Amino acid sequence: MSGLDPIFRPKSVAVIGASRNRDSIGFALLHNLVMNEFQGTLFPVNPHAAAIHSLKAYPSILEVPDAVDLAVIAVPKGIVPGVLDECLEKGVGGVVVITAGFSESGENGRALEDVLRDKVRAAGIRMVGPNCMGVINTEEEVSLNATFAPTPARAGSIGFVSQSGALGVAILNVAAGLGIGLTQFVSMGNKADVSGNDLIEYWEDDPATRVICMYLESFGNPRKFTQIAKRVGRTKPILVVKSGRTAQGARAASSHTGALAGADVTVSAFLEQCGVLRADSIKDLFDIALALDRCPLPAGRRLAILTNAGGPGIMATDACVNLGLTIADLAAETRRGLSAFLPAEASLLNPVDMIASATPEHYARALHILAADPGVDMLMVINVTPLLTDPVDVMPEIVAACTDLDKPLVAVMMATEAFFERVRREPETPPVFRFPESAARALAALGRYADWRREPIEEPVSFEVDDDAVAALLGDGEGYLPPEDAFRVLEAYGIPTVGWRLVRERDRVAAAARELGFPVALKAVAPELVHKSDVGAVRLGLENAAEVTAALAEIERALAEHGHAVEAWLLQRMASGGHEVIFGISTDPRFGPLLMFGLGGKYVEVVQDVTFGVTPLSPREAHDMLRSIRGFPLLEGVRGEAPADLDRLQDVLLRLAQLAERHPRLRELDINPLLTAPVGEPSLALDVRIRVGDPDGPR
Repeated sequence: MSGLDPIFRPKSVAVIGASRNRDSIGFALLHNLVMNEFQGTLFPVNPHAAAIHSLKAYPSILEVPDAVDLAVIAVPKGIVPGVLDECLEKGVGGVVVITAGFSESGENGRALEDVLRDKVRAAGIRMVGPNCMGVINTEEEVSLNATFAPTPARAGSIGFVSQSGALGVAILNVAAGLGIGLTQFVSMGNKADVSGNDLIEYWEDDPATRVICMYLESFGNPRKFTQIAKRVGRTKPILVVKSGRTAQGARAASSHTGALAGADVTVSAFLEQCGVLRADSIKDLFDIALALDRCPLPAGRRLAILTNAGGPGIMATDACVNLGLTIADLAAETRRGLSAFLPAEASLLNPVDMIASATPEHYARALHILAADPGVDMLMVINVTPLLTDPVDVMPEIVAACTDLDKPLVAVMMATEAFFERVRREPETPPVFRFPESAARALAALGRYADWRREPIEEPVSFEVDDDAVAALLGDGEGYLPPEDAFRVLEAYGIPTVGWRLVRERDRVAAAARELGFPVALKAVAPELVHKSDVGAVRLGLENAAEVTAALAEIERALAEHGHAVEAWLLQRMASGGHEVIFGISTDPRFGPLLMFGLGGKYVEVVQDVTFGVTPLSPREAHDMLRSIRGFPLLEGVRGEAPADLDRLQDVLLRLAQLAERHPRLRELDINPLLTAPVGEPSLALDVRIRVGDPDGPR
């Protein structure tokens, strides 16, 4: 038996704080349990009532004569600890604390919440909440609705967890309105004990739950979530709506990587690598969940669209292409089959427009032919209700087409509300949407998830590195490393750098340039000087000692105007050709190291053509990161240019991932730019900045 079974599958429930007041949470909790026909025994607990809802009430849970599996606590905050003590003395198997006023209300509430958590963990039982709406289990043999929500849940195959109790009410309303059924619903509240990670693992072993949906405001243990989601996602899809997407929530940072890597970017990269699908709204999440629940996964992203009106077909095409799907090229045999019965005015291209006179039989034959086309991976069928055909008559043909179909099929029925009321009562229909855009989002999500499922499971690669030497270079201080130490860190990790010299004596700069070999680049090093080009601290293509000397004076004047005093000079051999790319690391306080790759140079924050990934990073994930930027075709070679050594760029990403994992004192790193080169030539890091600090200290 799972530790959560007493909460989800109790044989007896005590509602502590049950009330006769119809406007109270205590009344709603008991009322829902009764009206939902809970299959176990109910015990109202209220010291001031002899009976509630025609059930004998008890002054304390200790007075209940029988064993109690689940205690639902809805009493004033101040007496919750004492009530919990009585529950533990009674030997309950689990508790749900509805009461609010804990960690969400400040430090005093947090301390009280810690007391509750410590009590249940010491007793070896589990607790949902506090500050939650409760739990639901729709299994017929349980029929548990231990919430105060006004809308009951329909039985189905989706497990849903919400961190917000208030939003939980809306979730149940939306699910009911869409005719979507749930296995269990959990309002986690402050998740002092039971977390989203616990619930994913619970649903992993629940055969009735086929899809896992989550509304989250925060991740309690993101690294553990990664491990669990990557495992569970191989058999059951996980969908998330995560709030906090705005730039105002991003952490301020001085590096390019930190500036570009807002909190939401981190979450998106984190979820994508876990194979978790992210939706923008609860409605989108349910649309996608419906498709995952009722459709097989596609073998590819090639789509056939069948419609009886041209306009919606065009809308569907635009939406699908924009979301990364491909409009399939129909085979000649498919077009011949369609032409055998469709009118001459019909379009046999894709989308297939049967025109407004299309009958239910036309839908049936066309769907059968399209589904048999080996170049079609998924289907969207659209019906706009004309006077000639009732969508109610079309729907059975669509349902029949789905029988034994090994390709996903979704329907867009632009019909009346009465039609959708009827469809909601039919759980065996394919996913039905009102508009093409919703159907396109669902199919695109199916395609992304199927692609991720097909990827082989890979372990991160390991490179032989003298990490003791790297740790010595990173030191034990705070702030930016000296440039020479930053370059040596890269070299220790096998990342080639352009030839360089660091000179602290001004009168040695020209001689060092001659030793390095002209032409050279000259860069000033000064305290708090981060973006050198912004203040004129860089000169490129210096051909001789005289140009170096002149550049020294120009840079000194420019820095003086900005209040900087030069402490050293960095000389580098000039490199040319290839494209400038950026690699970066930024450590997120919750998610750990975040990797960045993209087109680099001084305009990186303007262009913002970058992508992100989290560690640990597999070779496949590094491969995908490189190819996900908009400018990737440049790296493949255009206008006669040789392609960049993509394997080398992937190698740099993997080496940086190992560096970030093994050295938590590394807080931020930018290689900007790294100059790409063709296969057989070195791709060189031209500039690097590394910021270090206490991994547990303030960001």
